[in-house]
Amino acid sequence: MARFQEAGGKVSWTGLLVLVHFSYLLVGATIFQILEREAESNNRNHFQLEKLNFLANYTCLDGPALEKFVQVILDAWEKGVNPSGNSTNPSNWDFSSSFFFAGTVVTTIGYGNLSPSTVSGQVFCVFYALCGIPLNLVFLNQLGKCLTIHLGRLERGMLSLVPHKQAVEVLAVGLFVASGSLLFLVIPPLLFSYVEDWSYGEGFYYAFITLSTIGFGDYVVGTDPDKHYITVYRSLAGVWIIFALAWLALVLSIGAKLMESAIVLTRPGLRRPPGGVEDGSSGKLEEELGQRT
Repeated sequence: MARFQEAGGKVSWTGLLVLVHFSYLLVGATIFQILEREAESNNRNHFQLEKLNFLANYTCLDGPALEKFVQVILDAWEKGVNPSGNSTNPSNWDFSSSFFFAGTVVTTIGYGNLSPSTVSGQVFCVFYALCGIPLNLVFLNQLGKCLTIHLGRLERGMLSLVPHKQAVEVLAVGLFVASGSLLFLVIPPLLFSYVEDWSYGEGFYYAFITLSTIGFGDYVVGTDPDKHYITVYRSLAGVWIIFALAWLALVLSIGAKLMESAIVLTRPGLRRPPGGVEDGSSGKLEEELGQRT
């Protein structure tokens, strides 16, 4: 059965979604501009003042020479070389760092703080991503199915104690989200804040930006040249990313289904027929669990 009863209703609903989506983007852009533009202006003015003070203190340099040196620093940073410290800084391409980088490629996080600088490395990265991204999606999908099966088992176990299906479903999902949040979003920032000398808020921000695959690159673990990290630190962070991505993907999927269900209930044209849901999506989780168990 068609999801919408009338073609005109389908077009209008699509238009409404487009309007809401771009309105959300416009609201976000406005708020980000209000919150960040002044700080950016202050930072720019501070940097220009520091350059003027530097030239005043070191009269042997002129403006063009300083600008050239700044460009050298920027080029080094873009190539993954931290300009602070000295040449004894740990390599960005030891095995643990390379493993971490490979994880950011296949998960499409792409922090941007490190990238291949050789032509051969860039070519390999392209083909590695072409094969690795689909492989990672299959892997995360399988992990999600395993988590879904465990969630279904949890629901059936709770049904034997509380014979109210809707209440049990809500409670089981709540426990799943709460336990996953504790394991993947609450505890890891404690470790990151301890090792990296971040605040807990910065650690939590890094965890969410990473697991949502936004990956700004403003916070990345294991990049402070003044710290001595254990060898497997970044590798363990890469493993955390993989499993946490599977959990977060399932949570976001559940959230999307809840939003769709809310839309179905609020739109008269999307009422469920007597035999079930029009698109057959509701109950799919239960059917899949029944087949797998």
